Amino acid sequence: MKYPDIHGYCDQRFSAVKDAFANNFESGLEVGASFSATIDGEYVIDIWGGYSDAAQTIHWERDTITNVYSTTKTMVTLCALVLIDRGQLKIDSLVSDYWPEFAQAGKEKIIVRWLLSHSAGLSGFNVPLSLEDMYDWDKIIRIIEQQEPWWEPGTKSGYHMVTFGYLVGELVRRISGKSIGTFFRDEVAIPLGADFHIGLAEEHDTRVAELIPPPSMEPPYIEPDSIIGKTLFNTPIIPGYSDRAWRAAEIPSSDGHGNARSLARIGSLLACGGKLDGLHFLSQATIDEAITEQFNDIDIVMGVPIRWGLGFGLANKKLDYLNPRTFYWGGFGGSWLEMDPDSRMCFSYVMNKLELDPNGDKRMIALRNSLLSAMRL
Repeated sequence: MKYPDIHGYCDQRFSAVKDAFANNFESGLEVGASFSATIDGEYVIDIWGGYSDAAQTIHWERDTITNVYSTTKTMVTLCALVLIDRGQLKIDSLVSDYWPEFAQAGKEKIIVRWLLSHSAGLSGFNVPLSLEDMYDWDKIIRIIEQQEPWWEPGTKSGYHMVTFGYLVGELVRRISGKSIGTFFRDEVAIPLGADFHIGLAEEHDTRVAELIPPPSMEPPYIEPDSIIGKTLFNTPIIPGYSDRAWRAAEIPSSDGHGNARSLARIGSLLACGGKLDGLHFLSQATIDEAITEQFNDIDIVMGVPIRWGLGFGLANKKLDYLNPRTFYWGGFGGSWLEMDPDSRMCFSYVMNKLELDPNGDKRMIALRNSLLSAMRL
């Protein structure tokens, strides 16, 4: 293992975070990564290091980006919140008010709130999909329109692993006339100067870090026809897969590309009451609604307790939090975005070595613990 230099800025108050970041590399846990934190919208940490390829021949640079998988869902949720704040999307309106074809196969009474809280009963697809299917937005939407819910909508949560992005993305498209990737780019990324993409243009390919799949693991047996089985097995997400077609597609639950700096930039908007650098995106009331508990029970897909708000996980007993209103979400392999509106703090972690740890990603937890310890001083 080559021990890389750590680059970027770290306020002296948070030097322990930089040490933890370096230790992840020295312990052999990391190949390439970035970590950023903001307070009041200003970066107090913005560091990166390592390599963007498995062979460790290409350095991870300041502008290196990579696929962050489900951390992308935080960006999709933000797009919905922008429309909610503008009064164009009502949380308790029927989905079919905006998307008439949705009102079939037992979905007639599903409301927007249930899509955002992963409780619509549409956590996966009834039919096995290919990657090419997932690239075809209209085909996926037709499949969703014809599908029945797998449980009574609004009664319990079940992580909508891939469907979430299509469901919310179609609402955004119906209301704005723009695809979710275009809406996000025009309404969020460009105004904030954030280097995050849902549907990546080819011009950025040279900056994309290679994803390194986790070691193969023997998974526990899951009944293929169960809710968990259909959610997992009917969607062909291949760990580490990243060709041009995948990057270009808008798969808004799974294929957003960015780095810790861009995620923290956008997340700081949510941590700071919807306003940043003189730009006003959201009201505090909309953010408060988004972080109000919707469900707090065993998620029937994840199989663990999750406190759901609207599109975000809420502070729970599994991790230590500075403040109880903290909200977050992460992605397959370890990426993470967390916001604390009471301390107006946000942090993000992005890496290219994918890890699967049922007890939580050791790298992120070490960084998080160091950051929160420094915040408490």
